[in-house]
Amino acid sequence: MSTFNPLRSVSAATLTVLACRLAAAQPQPEPSPVRFTLSREHAVRTEVSLPGTVQARIVSLVASEVDGLVVELAAREGQSVRKGEPLVQLRRDHLELRLEAAQAQRREAQARLKQADGRYQRSQELFASQVLSQDQLDESLYEFQAWQSRIEQLSAEIEQIQLDIRRSTVAAPADGVVVAEHTEIGEWVSQGDPVMEVISTRDLEIRVDVPEQYFPSIRPGAEAKVRFESLPGELIQGRVSSVIPSANPQARTFPLKVRISSQAGRIGAGMLAQVSFPTGRIYRATVVPKDALITRGEQRFVYTLNGNGKVDQVAVETGAGMGNWVEVQKGLEPGVKVVTRGNERLMPGQQVRGRPLEYAPP
Repeated sequence: MSTFNPLRSVSAATLTVLACRLAAAQPQPEPSPVRFTLSREHAVRTEVSLPGTVQARIVSLVASEVDGLVVELAAREGQSVRKGEPLVQLRRDHLELRLEAAQAQRREAQARLKQADGRYQRSQELFASQVLSQDQLDESLYEFQAWQSRIEQLSAEIEQIQLDIRRSTVAAPADGVVVAEHTEIGEWVSQGDPVMEVISTRDLEIRVDVPEQYFPSIRPGAEAKVRFESLPGELIQGRVSSVIPSANPQARTFPLKVRISSQAGRIGAGMLAQVSFPTGRIYRATVVPKDALITRGEQRFVYTLNGNGKVDQVAVETGAGMGNWVEVQKGLEPGVKVVTRGNERLMPGQQVRGRPLEYAPP
């Protein structure tokens, strides 16, 4: 039979009180400082996102303008070149020898012309004194004119040789990158033979095949948003440069081209892109700053401030982006405080101390 022990009972009660006092004496964690912004309602224009392929606006199959033997490849496949820089050098020593000979012949002809001019001037004086006949005067004139024609002929020949010398250096037609070589050192090329292929990377364009239902709402000059899988999270602005009003008879799609600026070699011809176009219809939607979004795997969510100074994790589905704002299609209503600064390390139910942060309207 057990007996009541008052000392044991008092001891247990004392320990309980002490434990409560110790727990109360423990320092509570400070609320995390965060910034918040109110979700708002905004007019949103519907968008359609379509796949596209990057193309170079200028693709040049550069050909030789003269016959010649290749003695140097000044550029190689994959090398960037500037407009006018040499690509291929043809042998030209034989042209330089022809040029020297023609120039020497012209100097001789100029000397002969000077002599003929002197004889013609004297013949005119003698003819006036009736010392020379008309035939003799005409003969000196014909000699003078012949040497004039000879100089003109040699000058034209010299210009042609100089042109051929310049053409023996095949130059890049535009800024770009060499993508293919069609000749090698020691090969003979004829006039018109391709030697290099160069694509321009200064201005790229994306070809998009647009379904028939969207064709009426997309016009040249319309803005486009371009994304690449190789550039995650980056949005590149583009503009529709042309719309071709001729549908593919099988797919019933219309080709259009979107111009984008140079991206310093980050984008190449043949890359796949996702291009978004506004389609014209406007509707009201809830929008939040993009800074409020947190992505973990395939899940997207925001932290909202509740009335107890704590945060709740809210899963959302997003839509169109508008500058620093993004549409929330599901999960939020306008007027909710969403955390936009300090949200990366928050946990659901965490105590926070929030201050408002204003964003420029979308």
